[in-house]
Amino acid sequence: MASNRFFEALHRSPVKRGPSRVLGGVCGGIAHKLGWRPSIVRVLTAIAFLLPVFGLGWYLAAWLLLPKADDDSIIAERLFTSNS
Repeated sequence: MASNRFFEALHRSPVKRGPSRVLGGVCGGIAHKLGWRPSIVRVLTAIAFLLPVFGLGWYLAAWLLLPKADDDSIIAERLFTSNS
């Protein structure tokens, strides 16, 4: 099934949500992968929220699609597979 391959690819992603979480762990996960401080990524994300293209939509998409560092769960996968 195509959706299973999609989520399998996301599970192999080197970027995970967390470990330093404030809201959804997106900034903490990106910071961890890049070796940056989470506060720097959070400031850059706050600035991106001022841009209409990137802002909240980008963050929500990342929150739904990036696996959690703790248990590798993906929110979108749970939403789509629980309804099937």
